[in-house]
Amino acid sequence: MPAALKAVGGLVAVAVVFLVAAVLGGGGSNKDAPEPAPAPAQRSAGEVETPAAEAAEELGYPSFATNNTTRVGGSDPAAIAAAVALAVFPSTTTAQRPTSVTIVDEDDWQGAVAASVLMAEPLRSPLLVSAEDDLPEPTEQALAALAPLGSAEAGDTQAFVIGDAATPSELKTDRIDGGGPAALAASIATERDKLFDGPPAHFVLIPEARPELAIPAAAWAARSGDPVLFSRAEKLPTPTAQALRTHPKVPVYVLGPSSAISSDVVREAGRAGGRVRRVSGEDPVANAIALARYAGGDFGWNVNDPGHGFVVARSDAPLAAAVASPLSASGTWGPLLLTDDAGTLPAALREYLLDVKPGYTTDPTRAFYNHVWVIGDQEAIDVNQQAEIDQLAELARIGGEP
Repeated sequence: MPAALKAVGGLVAVAVVFLVAAVLGGGGSNKDAPEPAPAPAQRSAGEVETPAAEAAEELGYPSFATNNTTRVGGSDPAAIAAAVALAVFPSTTTAQRPTSVTIVDEDDWQGAVAASVLMAEPLRSPLLVSAEDDLPEPTEQALAALAPLGSAEAGDTQAFVIGDAATPSELKTDRIDGGGPAALAASIATERDKLFDGPPAHFVLIPEARPELAIPAAAWAARSGDPVLFSRAEKLPTPTAQALRTHPKVPVYVLGPSSAISSDVVREAGRAGGRVRRVSGEDPVANAIALARYAGGDFGWNVNDPGHGFVVARSDAPLAAAVASPLSASGTWGPLLLTDDAGTLPAALREYLLDVKPGYTTDPTRAFYNHVWVIGDQEAIDVNQQAEIDQLAELARIGGEP
């Protein structure tokens, strides 16, 4: 292993624990670039640490940052969700606290993807994870730090509980339930209409049984407020058709190839709702890139140039990817991209990151920058891959006099 990568690996092992919400401002011109996070100061005997700082120390967020990447580590989705929530809502002051949080079950990736829409304006409700009818320690720590204020849009609700997720004690809750993924997503879409006081701009239809193709919709829902609905490969579920009929003029975007959602289903969706368009790639990596590149009116990320944020997660870890969706709706606002291997960056993802690599001619302080969030520990995405992503995101000189 090259010496530089050995050094990186060593740094990961001894990474200083700190909370750097400032890194969320890593995109755009230099005035928005993140300030280096200071080392933790020694506290005097009478100084009391805030709950957010205590939680950040326990969760170890972020585990490691390079010039252009920040890793949100954690070996399980509960820890990742808690760290993401604290990154977006540092909660050291009342103004930094969310009005509400959304609790999803560890076995319900579909519910997490659909509930990501609650992170959009005006609600901005980050996701946390329950496990076995209880709240794991990272979730408890995050709740103590976040101390949600209560959502005026939902009658002072502090926590939205999705499906079979555990209910947090001492918080005012609103449970959103449904019999299966399609019914649950339709219920969330109905609740979204009430909370957001109006119909959506679009629906996103995703495959119920293909998480590796469906999860990029979570980031888009969090950014846009477009509800996510589920379909089987060869049949449109009744709850989904009913949700589409609620807003018959709202366009529908199908995410995934015809092997995941057939052309017959697309036609059926068109009869139930508005105009239907497909956005797809033949594999999970290409499918995520297709949504990142897509521009159709006011739908799609249209990220085809430098100066953006990105989130990179594993295609076989749908819940971890879904709970990272608040990072796509804050700071550098960017699409979810997928890698399918711990050690090797997929060729298609490498080519895409090269295509949007930032550059400058004479003055780097007037350039645009990319920032990439890496989701998961080194078992999910190892330090070598993070280092390659960092290099692809690095600002490069592209001409002019030396």
